[in-house]
Amino acid sequence: MKRRITFSLIVLVLLIIGALGFILVTNDKSNSTNESAKKTSISSSKEATKKKDLPDAKQSDWDLVLVSRKSPKDEMNPTLATVNGIQVDQRIASAVQQFLAAAQQISPAEHLISGYRSVSYQEGLYQSYVQAEMNGQGTVNSSGNPISEEEAIKNVQTYSQPPRSSEHQTGLAIDMSNIDSLNESQYAKQVAAIAPKYGFVLRFPEGKKAETGIGYEDWHFRYVGLENAKYMTEHNLTLEEYLKLLPA
Repeated sequence: MKRRITFSLIVLVLLIIGALGFILVTNDKSNSTNESAKKTSISSSKEATKKKDLPDAKQSDWDLVLVSRKSPKDEMNPTLATVNGIQVDQRIASAVQQFLAAAQQISPAEHLISGYRSVSYQEGLYQSYVQAEMNGQGTVNSSGNPISEEEAIKNVQTYSQPPRSSEHQTGLAIDMSNIDSLNESQYAKQVAAIAPKYGFVLRFPEGKKAETGIGYEDWHFRYVGLENAKYMTEHNLTLEEYLKLLPA
């Protein structure tokens, strides 16, 4: 009789333990599901807010044209105007003048380095860079020792784009700095911070090489328009990322 009671108690205890275990596992799964749902909801909410605030812009807008190694373009032939000896698309000449003047309030040495470059000009410039790298007199290979053309091209593509792949052919891009040694300006971040006020963005920011294909360039600014520049800056978006949010 005692054995039967003992056995029954053991069975009862095991059943209770099993039931408790089932409840704990069920609760854990439920909590995990709820947490996942919360994260999804937050993510969806952020995405909805991002799209809700989008400017009234389209991928096909003239000031959002994309030119890159992945999106090469033939000669574009914009109507040009000259600002401080540098040619730009005439539609942005006033914005360039204002941006330059504001940058010179930060550093009087700020100056335009480059603006519009035709495809043919870019071809010659690009090949000259490749030759300099091959001869050991380039920006990356300045050792004086020759390297192969393949190595030279890899070096050049860290600081210059092949013809038909450079934004400079749009007339909407400018290179501007207070010094000619690029990525060494102590005022770069201050200048980049005021750029959106004039419709510009720092085109190749830090940490965005995966999106742009280009490493950080503290001198290269791209005109995208006031509202677009403001939105892109607030949401930390490159032109490639921004265009994906817009209708064609």
